[in-house]
Amino acid sequence: MKKKLISTAVLLGTLALSACDVTTEDEAATGNSNSDQEAVQIDLLGAAADEKDLNILRDQLTRNGFEVNVNQQPDYASYRAQRDAGNFDISVASWTTVTGNPDYAVRSLFTSDGDSRVIAPDSEVDELINQAATENESEYVDTYSEMENVIVTENAYAVGLYNSLKAQAFNKELINPDTVNLYKSRAFAWDTVQFNDTSLNSSEPLILTQTESDLTSLDPIKGNDGSINQLNTNMYVRLVNLTEDDTVTSEASLSYNHAIAEGNSDYYFILRDDINFASVEDGQAVDTGERVGADDVEFSLERASDPESVPDHRTYSLHEYIDDVTVVEDMSELEEATVAGENTSIKEALEAGLDTPINSLVTDKTQSDSSAGNYQVVKLTTTEPFPQVLNYLAHQSAGIVSKEQVESVNTYDIENFDINTDIPYGDQRAVTEGDTYDNHLYASGPYIMIAKNDYEATFQKNPAYMPDSENAAQIENVTVRFIGDMDSALSALRSGEVHLLYGLEETQYEVVEGEDSLELQTGPSNAVEYLIINTTNEESKTAQSEDLRKAILYSINQDDFIQSYDGQKNKAFTPVSPLVDTGNELEADADLVQDHLANYLEQSAE
Repeated sequence: MKKKLISTAVLLGTLALSACDVTTEDEAATGNSNSDQEAVQIDLLGAAADEKDLNILRDQLTRNGFEVNVNQQPDYASYRAQRDAGNFDISVASWTTVTGNPDYAVRSLFTSDGDSRVIAPDSEVDELINQAATENESEYVDTYSEMENVIVTENAYAVGLYNSLKAQAFNKELINPDTVNLYKSRAFAWDTVQFNDTSLNSSEPLILTQTESDLTSLDPIKGNDGSINQLNTNMYVRLVNLTEDDTVTSEASLSYNHAIAEGNSDYYFILRDDINFASVEDGQAVDTGERVGADDVEFSLERASDPESVPDHRTYSLHEYIDDVTVVEDMSELEEATVAGENTSIKEALEAGLDTPINSLVTDKTQSDSSAGNYQVVKLTTTEPFPQVLNYLAHQSAGIVSKEQVESVNTYDIENFDINTDIPYGDQRAVTEGDTYDNHLYASGPYIMIAKNDYEATFQKNPAYMPDSENAAQIENVTVRFIGDMDSALSALRSGEVHLLYGLEETQYEVVEGEDSLELQTGPSNAVEYLIINTTNEESKTAQSEDLRKAILYSINQDDFIQSYDGQKNKAFTPVSPLVDTGNELEADADLVQDHLANYLEQSAE
């Protein structure tokens, strides 16, 4: 894709300044006391959704002596193409810690082998992240604080701009407010939602929205972005879930219970026997008759942790601490192993609250029968003590897929995989209406995607997902409309075209509160908008100069962002800020900017 650079002059005519109290470019130019110093050109990259942030950054940098070229891409896909190609000096990005644990906030982004790495490899960063992963909450605060200082203060690789609230709005005249949950980290779960008139649950679709229509992959390990997180969360069951406040729970998961053994390296899960995979036949969700069992868990988690299991594996770093996944056969193992920090056996912990205690362990999933006390138990062993592993198992990338079905679809040779001719499991081409439609999905969760087009995706309830329990999906059909513009999505909510808007922007709160038919839910989130300073492209000037990076760093004034969003943002130093109070905070400093710029220009002239 050709790089699109918008000059500052053109930008003033085409981009509306979103915050009236932020200095304009003309004001910045005339007010710059260092205007006699040579202006340094900086390429700033972002997507159309980042327009306000791009405006603010442009003006902050301009008044500190930079000449800013803004490359605003129309959508996320084209933005990522530019970013992946390294066509930027600085780039606006976002990260949401959807697992609720700080390791997720940093591992993919900042480790040398991270699957979403945005900084140059740094062994000190790697060491600190790996150290914190083995520590408990009382120990890891100092470690994460040190890691932040290495990334931000010492090297200026990246820096947080702000932490957002989480919000959603829905039509309370149609939807029962008591059935709508607002999760801090977890993507929105559809299965609890009900209409006020429950007779509509089986006849009317629940209509939701999301911005992205181009889906990365419906194979849970091949994507970790806004295009599929919510969709895969609702299509694949996991060993554990997260509650609204990020507590790990077995509720509504594949496990009746889970337990951590002494030493924090062995994790046990006793599996439910009332979930079958769903498939699609003649445009309808059907029960395949295949139970979701221990062999599927073993297969799913082993491929999740293996970077070579599929081409373009995007989530393996989340699961690299998984060393082994096995089906427990020996009852004495459960009786002799004890729960970490307790004088309780693993067997007793797994039996808590069960109608029938464990009478036998079975390896064949078809022989599992909880009413008779015949259960499957899975043991996951980590490479080293890693208490945060449970949060990763709650992530959509740990969704359980059908071993039999995935192996039957993925018959390609990995080394010679050709995206133009090979259609792997979860490829959106298999569910897109038209010549490529050949729906091969097997869903273990409460819903399965029936089909999609450029306008929407349709889902139907899995008829074999905990059918006789309170965890069964309440609404039969769900439609997800693809609406790229949030203002348009809000208009659709107000007009009744959609029923629930997930991920509402702060500037839209007042509009929702002014509508009698709508209800607004808000709460804290783990979402952070941050700035990447390009160090991964060794040829970039920012990679070659620490002084230039620090001049950019100290140009950023987070108060401008908070003010422009009506005070509905919080400061953030890195993506870990909403999860760990390290005490670190960025302070804009114009004098430091000029010192570092002078050093950079002097070095460039040599």
